[in-house]
Amino acid sequence: MAGPGRSLGEILREWRRSRGMSQLDLSIEAGVSARHLSFVETGRSRPSPDLILRLAEQLDIPLVERNTMLLAAGYAPAYPSHQLTDPELAPLRAAIRQILDGHSPYPALLVDQHWQLVEANPAVALFTANAKPHLLTPPVNVLRLSLHPDGMAPRILNLPEWRAHLLARLRQQTATTSDPVLSDLLEELRGYPTGDDTGAPTSDELSRVVIPLRYRHGDRELTFISTTTLFGTPLDVTVSGLAVEAFFPADPVTAAALHALGTPAADVT
Repeated sequence: MAGPGRSLGEILREWRRSRGMSQLDLSIEAGVSARHLSFVETGRSRPSPDLILRLAEQLDIPLVERNTMLLAAGYAPAYPSHQLTDPELAPLRAAIRQILDGHSPYPALLVDQHWQLVEANPAVALFTANAKPHLLTPPVNVLRLSLHPDGMAPRILNLPEWRAHLLARLRQQTATTSDPVLSDLLEELRGYPTGDDTGAPTSDELSRVVIPLRYRHGDRELTFISTTTLFGTPLDVTVSGLAVEAFFPADPVTAAALHALGTPAADVT
């Protein structure tokens, strides 16, 4: 949302409007007078870094954009942005590796804020085995891999249902972050084939609780439920965008197939 040369007031006003908040609403939530907030938005008053961060917190603005707001006001960024390979993130890397390895033989992967694949356990090969090389050339975008006709899509038995689920998640993420990369990705994915509507949605007990991923592997149907794990208190721009996407077998047939394909992990209850 914050383009080159934008003033703090312009950036703040656009985020406030995108959240559907009036100046009065935001002033009450942030504990500042509506008059002072109006002066900040019009450039008549220069807020302190603490006030900028307080306003950004109330608007749920991404960390990278909070840094942009501080820079626009003439202050230093408040949130670092490390590479995942930096020594400072070694404990986080170890935790991620433990999550991914501990989830085997079930698929689990780490993605960044743009759904680019960062790390994965060996079981993810189940999903990538038949994908065309152009989708597996880094950086690999897992949403593109999932919905592209040259990727997983031909083997997703409930493609319309799964596609709608992924697009809804991406729409929400795009609206929350105002990230142009995500907006472009959403438009791209919307152009992919929607699949055969006659194959979805299913009406079994599981489908009335969660949206499963029904995946064809050879002559078998494997059924998964998925979870998303975020880091609860990120203060680093990179860490704030990371998520672990983990897939669990939804029935004994799928569990048995996955254990047969890989080294069994400890049971998770």
